[in-house]
Amino acid sequence: MARPTGYEPHYALKPVAPDIWIADGGWIRFYGMPFPTRMTVIRLADGGIWVHSPIADEGGLADAVAGLGPVRHLIAPNWIHYAWLPEWQARFPQAIAWGSPGVVARAASRGVALRLDHELGDDAPPAWAGQIDQRLADSGWHREVVFLHRASRTLVLTDLIENFEPAKVPWWMRPLIRLGGVADPNGGMPRDIAASFRRRPGHLRDIVQAMIGWAPERVILAHGRWYERDGLAELRRAFRSPEDG
Repeated sequence: MARPTGYEPHYALKPVAPDIWIADGGWIRFYGMPFPTRMTVIRLADGGIWVHSPIADEGGLADAVAGLGPVRHLIAPNWIHYAWLPEWQARFPQAIAWGSPGVVARAASRGVALRLDHELGDDAPPAWAGQIDQRLADSGWHREVVFLHRASRTLVLTDLIENFEPAKVPWWMRPLIRLGGVADPNGGMPRDIAASFRRRPGHLRDIVQAMIGWAPERVILAHGRWYERDGLAELRRAFRSPEDG
């Protein structure tokens, strides 16, 4: 039996707000460390379904998502979140696949032939413009598109903030998440990603200010405890610089 992540039930849709759900999945290993997985599902005004960072299709998850409406958009939101996109593309061949810059090359370096229909950027495409806002955070190494579901004021992030709960990860990983600055209740940007933005501090500042300007009520994260309330305060805390105190 797979080790619990603490976010059970797995592979089941969990309502967040009207027309937005999450689904928690099992572990994925990244450089030997286990990460719990999570995807976000949004129903657009035309009834089409938008799937952010698809997780493994287990327990009838894809069928449950299809039950919400026609699956039209599959999103690989940053350069390292693509593992199950091909599986969902096979299940929903009519869906349009979108991905961040760099994700195809990263997948190829791991022997995965990833096919995208469109690359994501700073501006929302017509398919969801006016419903989901987006910005591309690009350090030159880490590339991630952040999204705001306007109607629910829900910010959807991938790895710009991680918030692992120490009790829910293996004991040997606990000092690592604290060292990396990604341990609950003080989750934040992983130190390696933060370091990559040192060459572009103004760009990161602009992205953070854009997200703060969106004033989210909640912030969904791909890994760890997400913020069901006080989203704006958590966003300010997570990106506060040391000189801010």
